[in-house]
Formats: sequence, C-alpha cells, structure tokens
Amino acid sequence: MQLRTLGLAWNWGYDDEFVAGIERACEARGVTSYRIMPANVQETLQLLREGSLAFEFFLDRASDDDESFEPLVKQVARSSAQFFNPPDRVEHAKDKATMHLEFITKGLQVPYTIIVSPFSKKREPELSLSELAKLGRPFIIKPANTTGGGIGVVLGAETLKDVIETRQHHKNDKYLLQETVKPRFLGDSRAWFRVIYGFGEILPCWWDDITHVYREVTREEEEQYGIGVLRTIVKSIQEVCGLDFFSSEIALAGDGRFVVVDYVNEICDMRLQSKHRDGVPDGIVHRIQELIANEAATRRCSSVPPIITPFQPR
Repeated sequence: MQLRTLGLAWNWGYDDEFVAGIERACEARGVTSYRIMPANVQETLQLLREGSLAFEFFLDRASDDDESFEPLVKQVARSSAQFFNPPDRVEHAKDKATMHLEFITKGLQVPYTIIVSPFSKKREPELSLSELAKLGRPFIIKPANTTGGGIGVVLGAETLKDVIETRQHHKNDKYLLQETVKPRFLGDSRAWFRVIYGFGEILPCWWDDITHVYREVTREEEEQYGIGVLRTIVKSIQEVCGLDFFSSEIALAGDGRFVVVDYVNEICDMRLQSKHRDGVPDGIVHRIQELIANEAATRRCSSVPPIITPFQPR
C-alpha cells in the first residue's frame, strides 16, 4: 500500500500556487503529499477503495462546491486519516444561523440579526414591519449555509419585498437579515479586518470591505489603535467552531464595539497578493503553507495523540 502523509483535494484553478507551496513546505520537512484534482478524483477514489492508497492527514478544499469530491471525502473519513478541518466541524461552522446564536452565547458582538425559516417550510417570512425597521436601511440578506464568495448575499436590501424575493433563490436554506455595520476609520484605513486562524496562530489583516484589498496589521498598529483584541476575539471564535484553519471578518463599529460581521469562512481564499490585487499578503500565504506542513510533520512524528479542541456538535 502507498501511504502518503498529506492528501490535498482542490478544484479551484487559483489554488494551484497555494497547493504548490504546501507541497514545497512538505518536501522540506520530509512529508509526502498527494494532489487530488478533478482530473484524478475518480482514480484516487478507486485506489482508496482498493486499499492501495491511504493518507495520514487530509485537507479538503473541493467538496464544498463540487459533488464529484464527496464520495472521496466520505471514503477518507472512513479511514484513520485526520482531517485538517474535520467534516463534522465544517458542517457545524458554516451554518451562519447556528454560529450567530453560539457567538452570542460566547459573549461575542454580532450585528443585529433576524433569522427566518427556509422558504420551503414557510412561504411568508415570520417578521413584522416593525421588526424589519430595527435593521435600519439598507440591510443585508444572506443565506445561512449557501456560502463562498458572497453567493446569495444581498448587501443593499431595503424592503420586505427584497426579503420575500431573495428567500426563493435558495428555498431550503434559512436566511439571516442583518443590520449594515459601518466601520470607523483608524488613521486612513477603514477599521474592517479579516483575521486568519491557522493551527493556533492568529494572523490579522486590514481588509477594506469596499476595495477588498488586504494589508497586514503590524504590531505597532495593534498597540497604537488597541486592536490586539482581534486575537482574543478569533481565539473565542475558534473555541466555538473547533476548526484548524479559517478566517473571520471583524469591524470596529462607530459605537466602539468590535463586531464579528462574517462569522466563519472555512475555505479561505489563498491567492497571492503579488499576483492578484485583492489577494492575501504573500507572507501570510507562505506562513499558512508552512503551518499546514508543520502540523502534518509534528502530528506524524509525535507519539502523543494530537490535542483536539473541545467541541460539542449541535
């Protein structure tokens, strides 16, 4: 049997450089890796079923939006392989309605939100005009589970009609109606942040919510503006979601609250900023590549079972 330390499943063309960097980091640490792409997903599945291929660890960046990868992931899940972002935790974390309620319980600040049932269960949304008015204008409509790249999100909603029409786009999904959070300015920058969590390391970035351009937060800026609290917030988010690798969006609102505006992004965009204007700073991408390879090398070589964050499924 061929045993590979790390299986890498991906289907987005822009992930090529990210995966290549993980492979280089693995090679430098004596960790073997194996690419699974649309071109070889069926072949890989057959090898796994035959028992001629196995993985110790697995990173899935494909099955969330490509059904052809689902049998592969299920097959890997039946083995002893450890997932970086276990599937059950991913399913739990990507439900925005669930995260919203659990974040409140955890004491995290979130936008004022109304959760409405799927259209398939209730054709008329269960809210009044007075409740809708509390959201302010404009407000945001987003599906609870249909995620990735802003799919299904309406940023400039104004009326109950907008809610009724939008719910029909994903009829089996719950929807969140949220107030629009307007960030403060800190210096010349909008106080909107995307913070990346990777295997215990927290990497905060400025992320302009209009231009979508990143910039790393420096230690000097953390002290100058008092934004080191971002690390504490993301640590709490990780305790709720239990994922190894994710990002969250946090804004400093006009009233001084740090508000988590996008809860858990379980498949982080890792395009290099040197190649894409709205990509992630190269240094952070390279650090994540190293952290993934480090985790595979450390867990493989350790005689002690890996520490798993306590997690209670819904």
